Amino acid sequence: MASTEKPFDRAALEQLCTKRFFFAPAFAIYGGVAGFYDYGPTGCALMNNIISVWRNHFVLEEEMLELDTTIMNTYDVLKTSGHVDKFADWMCKDLKNGEIFRADHLVEAVLEARLQGDREARAAKEGTAAAVDAAKQAGEAAKKDKKKKKKGTVVAVELPEEERKAYENILAQIDNYGGPELAQLITKYNIRSPESGNELSMPQEFNLMFESQIGPTGQLKGFLRPETAQGQFLNFKKLLEFNNDKMPFASAQVGRAFRNEISPRSGLLRVREFTMAEIEHYVDPNNKDHPAFQDMKDVVITLLSKDVQMQGKTQTVEMSIGEAVEKKIIDNQTLGYFMARINQFLLKIGIKREKLRFRQHMDNEMAHYACDCWDAEIQTSYGWIECVGCADRSAYDLTVHSVRTKEKLVVREQLAEPRTVEQWQVEINKKTFGPKYKKNAKAIEEAILSCTDECFAALEKDLSSKGTSLVEADGQKFEVSKEDLTVKLGTVTEHVREYTPNVIEPSFGIGRILYSLLEHSWWVREDDEARNVLSFPALVAPFKVCVLPLSGNAEFEPLVKKYSRTLRQNGISTRTDDSKTSIGRRYARNDELGIPYAITIDFQTVQDNTVTLRERDSTKQVRDTFEKIMQIIKETQ
Repeated sequence: MASTEKPFDRAALEQLCTKRFFFAPAFAIYGGVAGFYDYGPTGCALMNNIISVWRNHFVLEEEMLELDTTIMNTYDVLKTSGHVDKFADWMCKDLKNGEIFRADHLVEAVLEARLQGDREARAAKEGTAAAVDAAKQAGEAAKKDKKKKKKGTVVAVELPEEERKAYENILAQIDNYGGPELAQLITKYNIRSPESGNELSMPQEFNLMFESQIGPTGQLKGFLRPETAQGQFLNFKKLLEFNNDKMPFASAQVGRAFRNEISPRSGLLRVREFTMAEIEHYVDPNNKDHPAFQDMKDVVITLLSKDVQMQGKTQTVEMSIGEAVEKKIIDNQTLGYFMARINQFLLKIGIKREKLRFRQHMDNEMAHYACDCWDAEIQTSYGWIECVGCADRSAYDLTVHSVRTKEKLVVREQLAEPRTVEQWQVEINKKTFGPKYKKNAKAIEEAILSCTDECFAALEKDLSSKGTSLVEADGQKFEVSKEDLTVKLGTVTEHVREYTPNVIEPSFGIGRILYSLLEHSWWVREDDEARNVLSFPALVAPFKVCVLPLSGNAEFEPLVKKYSRTLRQNGISTRTDDSKTSIGRRYARNDELGIPYAITIDFQTVQDNTVTLRERDSTKQVRDTFEKIMQIIKETQ
């Protein structure tokens, strides 16, 4: 039977957010620039409260080491990390009017529109009142959505069963497609520019970083950081020393990041400047167990594994973290531990349980350095939106920065007993090496000595079988021979174990979480569609209490000032509304701000110091002394 659930009215919520100045497009009086937003008093307070809960939940509870590193990164840092070469999305262009689209989003939008048209056609064909009503609602929702996301026009056309299934399969694994695969889809399914119907160019890579110059000469190239992580990795040695060389440990940072998005069209969900909160948890690569895993193993979360997605399906399973790690669905205990903690955090701030899932990255989608990665996705009117990434970045970042700078970013662990281990040993023939490679000799030698175990194994195999091998140094490839060097696997006795830590990284998009929370918290009172309510938990609400004098009577003024000051002195954020409108209208206005409680001062207050406390969601009221009411509020924070 078709769903009769009322479509989410995103336009009404956005109107409310603008009216109550949660956020608004930046540079509006100059016409605005896509992808930039300013937060007003309510949005700023909401964001700060979310960050405060995040700090308490992670930084304080987990004893993390918080940093604040520069937002400007140098070219060398981001070249080494791989961002210069690989931090890109695929874009395509309307060949007639030049409009730019992000290729994967365009394919997704057009195929979703076609599936929506198929649903409408099938519903109309059924002919039942419920089906026709569902089709009508779906059509209205699609029209509203089209204005916001420039989706393709929804036309009620029934698709062949095979084609419908193909679309669903593609959408289930849309994140797994690169540029060549997206090009094939655009050609195969005749995907065109959604509004003009014009042909599209084939997808091209576009680097998402904002480039800048450091200093007056412009010779030192830099970028606004696309993430906060690199600043943490560069300070690893200092952090390890600060932590008395103890492992494991975590660093954390909250700050702005910048990505030059191709076509930001989804409000706060896809912007060019945003707030991130990132954790880098350093672990022993040979032991990724977490000491507090037992506390989290029974937490049940919703999982969408990569295997299910690769079958073209999106069915989720409810599973405990302990079971998922035991079955190797989640790679290791530390990754699972943080997924459970992320789940707890999102529920704590007000994200709805049934609209939260963890989706595993597919192999082609996975970052080149990651060995497992899960996104905490929140369902909104835009669909399932990635809000938190939780990745095992292996030893990639510390390794590449160590190789580039020749600075050892390692942990040295004193062994209880000496041990004998196999280790690659290299001997370079200095007599022939220098004269043969001349000015390139030093760079080639450094490249060889910084090889990984896999690299040494390949080098030894080539030299023993062919007598030569290729070594890459300074962007060039050089041929080395067995006369120049010998590579062999030998045994050494170790008293100290030296290793490069692996990194488990939970990365939070605070703006996306904030917007998702707005959608999950918003509702309209049944008796009056004009009465909006934002049911934020008191923990994150922009203001905890609104103080309302019953009228403008002069007797109320000193009590309003006294009570407001006392509340603030007790750490309770307060807003005073002494405007001349009716008390009912003021209640409604502050419900729209998501304020959980209202304290009303009236003529009885003047006589006996009692006030009325009104609860936002239920509108229930109780009366007691101001001191007892304040205590009730403090206990709910």
